[in-house]
Amino acid sequence: MPNASNSAVDAIAEEYLERLVKLDPITATYLGIPGHDTELNDFSPAGAAASQELSLSTLGKLRSLGHLTGRGRIAAAAMGERLQLAIDLFDAGEYKRQLNVIESPLQYVRMAFDLMPAASEEDFSAIAQRLALVPRTMAGYRVSLQEGLSEGSPAPARQALAGAAEARAYAAPGGYFANLAASYRGGDAVLAARLADAATAAAAAYDEFAGWLERDYAPAGHTSDYVGAERWQLACRTYNGMTLDVVETYRWGWEELARIEAEMIRVASQIAPGEALELVMSSLDERPGYVIEGEENFLAWNQRLLDETMDALAGKHFDVSADVRRLEARLAPPGGAAAMYYTAPSADFSRPGRTWYPTMGRTVFPLWTEVSTAYHEGVPGHHMQIAQILDLGERINVFQRMLGGISGHTEGWALYAERLMDELGFLEDPVYKLGMLAAQAFRAARVVVDIGLHHQCRIPPGHRFLPAEVWTPELAVELIHWMSGRERAFSESEVDRYLGWPAQATSYKVGERVWLETREASRAARGNAFSLKEFHHRGFELGYVGLAQLREELGN
Repeated sequence: MPNASNSAVDAIAEEYLERLVKLDPITATYLGIPGHDTELNDFSPAGAAASQELSLSTLGKLRSLGHLTGRGRIAAAAMGERLQLAIDLFDAGEYKRQLNVIESPLQYVRMAFDLMPAASEEDFSAIAQRLALVPRTMAGYRVSLQEGLSEGSPAPARQALAGAAEARAYAAPGGYFANLAASYRGGDAVLAARLADAATAAAAAYDEFAGWLERDYAPAGHTSDYVGAERWQLACRTYNGMTLDVVETYRWGWEELARIEAEMIRVASQIAPGEALELVMSSLDERPGYVIEGEENFLAWNQRLLDETMDALAGKHFDVSADVRRLEARLAPPGGAAAMYYTAPSADFSRPGRTWYPTMGRTVFPLWTEVSTAYHEGVPGHHMQIAQILDLGERINVFQRMLGGISGHTEGWALYAERLMDELGFLEDPVYKLGMLAAQAFRAARVVVDIGLHHQCRIPPGHRFLPAEVWTPELAVELIHWMSGRERAFSESEVDRYLGWPAQATSYKVGERVWLETREASRAARGNAFSLKEFHHRGFELGYVGLAQLREELGN
């Protein structure tokens, strides 16, 4: 007989999803839930209040269930943690200053179109209808930001100005919206005209929004880029599902940075004995056999690597269905942030998982860092985890498999996946291993930069090129530039991201730490019965949980 507590929690989750997608059509598109592609979110204060009411009422229903056991207990705890967080974020007024360079309504609206089907006349008709709603949506978003500004709690000027630059890039002639309309190749002249008119209106709305940010918002915005301890811990709950001991984590971040850098020096000596690490890293950008020219050639290489990695891991290290095996490599639309990203399959897998690579105008691509990046974003990183959780279907409820994603859980897994590939022997080439270590060092640097900037910590004395001073964005750029092995423009984009997205950057390394600690706790508890493949499967079966719950449920 089915567990009554399971069915009760599942019913609450189903009702929550049904109500959520009406308030948040962009999430419906992201999840591949049909029926909402012609709609757009209300980012005004009224829309935020409606979402708050949904969170409060759903949490009340969960709490009315009383004592729960088994899967119902796990699901209710995961849902309850996310719902309480949403309530706390609303009460703190975070929606009134939700403006940054990577994850805010400014980007959500544009990205909604990336995930829409664009093959049939019906598809493009839906795109035209949604495009026509962009001006109204951006106007509502502006009302929320204006309210925060009037209350003396705006986003920092740096984020506003960078956001304005993004908006102008999307709105420009030949920019995102113009290209979206031009991508229609059908013969319906009326539909083509609708698309062109709607794209023009959407572009005008973004351009007007950019002008408002530059003219009115940024000059009155915060001159400080730092959120402080209280808001940082709220953000930490958002992206980790736990709070952190900031002093201990900051110290640990520096220790990790030193440990990884020592390993990098050792591996670099295998590539070029006697050469300084920084010279080895810079030389790899032009090393014969490790560079690809041309966007399409790079995209083909990326797709081939993803496919070959899936073939190597499926069956041996992970049980993988046919749906999960599908993964597409794509180039990201211009105008966004510099980091590669992943989008999940639709709920029915009709839209596959995808990795998106921003070329940033480049046509030459050094590969030494790209192998571990593909492992992180694709297989066995984001795609393996997110698609496997989705593929569980009715074995977990809709919240656990579709709605509860937490950065520390998913980004922590993806960083763990890079290290796992080294453990499994896929990074024997020291060039690619150095790329993986550079990625690890980069994420450790994120810990000290993110915490250091927002808490205004001092840099420890004795660092070989950083002064023992309080962190500044300029010093953060220097560290990220050095540890990532990437160009300065990338490092500057990254620091803007950390400033506008507090605690998210920390979640990668913190999440990996919890996955590793949990794995070793499980290994100790199970002894000879421990199986790495089974450990990963048990982790996926939990669905999306915060790091505190992951440690509690899986470390046995």
